[in-house]
Amino acid sequence: MGKLIEGTWYDIGYETKSNGGRFTREDAGFRGWVKSGCNSEFKAQSGRYHLFVSYACPWAHRTLIFMKLKKLDTHIDVTIVSPDMLSEGWTMKPPEPNFGYTAMHQLYIHAKEDYTGRVTVPVLWDKKTNTIVSNESSEIIRMFNSEFNTLTGNHDNYYPTVLQSTIDEWNDYIYPNINNGVYRCGLATTQLAYEEAFDSLFLALDKVEQHLSSHRYIAGDVITEADWRLFVTLIRFDAVYVGHFKCNKQRIVDYPHLHNYVKELYQVEGVRDVTDFYHIKRHYYFSHTIINPTQIVPAGPELDLDSEHNRDMIKTQ
Repeated sequence: MGKLIEGTWYDIGYETKSNGGRFTREDAGFRGWVKSGCNSEFKAQSGRYHLFVSYACPWAHRTLIFMKLKKLDTHIDVTIVSPDMLSEGWTMKPPEPNFGYTAMHQLYIHAKEDYTGRVTVPVLWDKKTNTIVSNESSEIIRMFNSEFNTLTGNHDNYYPTVLQSTIDEWNDYIYPNINNGVYRCGLATTQLAYEEAFDSLFLALDKVEQHLSSHRYIAGDVITEADWRLFVTLIRFDAVYVGHFKCNKQRIVDYPHLHNYVKELYQVEGVRDVTDFYHIKRHYYFSHTIINPTQIVPAGPELDLDSEHNRDMIKTQ
């Protein structure tokens, strides 16, 4: 999986021994912010930014979804990295267009030559100052939600003021238990750590299933940021997390409300265009050799995502 330490790349995995076998995700290292105001260090301008993403990564996936929803395709360039994340980490074939780099860790060093930390996607790159604005997906989608509105003319708001406290509350619950919960299961290195994560994950899925029985969406009767943050994990669940990460108590298809909810979100215009199951399955099963040393990528499952859903019958109570 690899890591930069003071600007040098090392092919090393996650350290779990000091935490009882529990997987702990590191914080993002770049936390700049694109703003629409004239005095911003990173001003919202068409053609200035470049987004580096993986179709496989759920955190990157949500930035691609917001690119589509907010009509940013013509304003921000995009590079899709290879699904194979091996000894060099995330790589690019062909090389990325700005400097000809073939590995994301080269881009990180370009931004900060003594950088220490994981080399992750998404990365929002500023072509004007030649640096990374942000590699924190939750903040990139907030920028995409509002800061480019005057350029795109798209004022759809997935983080409306009236719902922000509800959205934040659900995000704070869903992230550790579901979004990161599947990783806490799959990357645990002790039975206890795995079972703790497993129990928290399925307790949370049960809670969301019950919530969606009387609410069309997470925050009520409109799609918000909270839905898209949850969706990117749910859409990968049956194809990858059930088997590869041992999240096998139930599949999403076994939850009637969650399954129809996923289908509805998948069928939103533009979302299927940035949802690539080849990349998703290839990345996890081929790249995580410590979990799947044979690198065999399963042929299934068949996923029913295009059939009718019943979410329009759910009235928020």
